[in-house]
Amino acid sequence: MIDYRYLKAFILTAEYSSFSKAADKLKIAQSAVSRQIKLLEESLGLELLIRSSKKIILTNKGKQLYLTASTFDQAANDIFFAEDTRPLKIGVLHGLLENWLTPITIKFYKKYTRNMTIKVDTPANLKTGIENGHFDIAFTTENIQSELVSSLSILKEKLILVSKKEIDIKKIHDYRWIIYNQDDNLYRVSKKISSSIVEVNSITTILNLVRNNVGIAVVPDHQLMPNDSLKCYELPGIKQSPVYMATLNYKKLPSYIKELTEFFTTSRCS
Repeated sequence: MIDYRYLKAFILTAEYSSFSKAADKLKIAQSAVSRQIKLLEESLGLELLIRSSKKIILTNKGKQLYLTASTFDQAANDIFFAEDTRPLKIGVLHGLLENWLTPITIKFYKKYTRNMTIKVDTPANLKTGIENGHFDIAFTTENIQSELVSSLSILKEKLILVSKKEIDIKKIHDYRWIIYNQDDNLYRVSKKISSSIVEVNSITTILNLVRNNVGIAVVPDHQLMPNDSLKCYELPGIKQSPVYMATLNYKKLPSYIKELTEFFTTSRCS
C-alpha cells in the first residue's frame, strides 16, 4: 500500500534529481526528504531510487510511479487550489432570471471576471442540484435548510395583481386567469376559480399576455418594466415572497462561491 504522505518528497526528488533541491522546495531538512522516500519505499516493498554520492537514478518502477504521481499531484492541485479560475454554476427559477438576476449579473461583472454558467430549473431540481453538486448556488423561493444545504434570504418579492384595464378586485373569478402553474397565487386570492385559465411557465410571456389584454395575473412587482401602463392591485392576503440563495453547508466557503455570496450579502441587490 502506498503511504501518500511521502509522495511529494519523492516527486520533487525525482523531478530535480536532487535531495537538497527537493528539501529546499519543501522547506525541510535534506535528511527528512531522504527518510520520507525510504519510508515510501518500505511501504511499497520496492526500490524507487538508486542513490550515489554524485547523482540519483530512478528505477523502472520509480519512473512509472513518478509519471503517475506527477499527474495525480497536478490533478489534486487543480481540484483544491485552482478556485480562482473555476466557473461558477448557478441554478435559478425562470421568473427570477428574466427580470432580476440578469441586471444583477451585469452589476456583478462590473467588479468581477469569473466565468459562470446559469441554468433555469424547477424548485425541486434546484434543491437536488445543490445537494448533488450540479449547482454551486441556487436562487429560489424555497427556504432550503438541511444537514447539507442552507439558505439566506436576499430579497422580498412584493406580489401584485396586474391587468390591462380596470377590474373589480372582488370578482377576479370573472376574468381570464393567466397562471404560472397549479400553485399560482390567483388560487389563494379568489374563493372562486375562473372558468377561463391559461397556464404558461414564463413570467415574460405572462406579462406580455396581460399587456395585450388576454387576462389577469399575479406577478412580483420587480418584473414590471418602468414604462408599463398596466393596472396594479395590491393583495393584502398575500405575504411578501422571499427569494433565497442556497449553498452547501461549507465550514469555509470556497473562494469562487464566497465571491458571489459576499456580493449579495453586502449589496442585497434589491
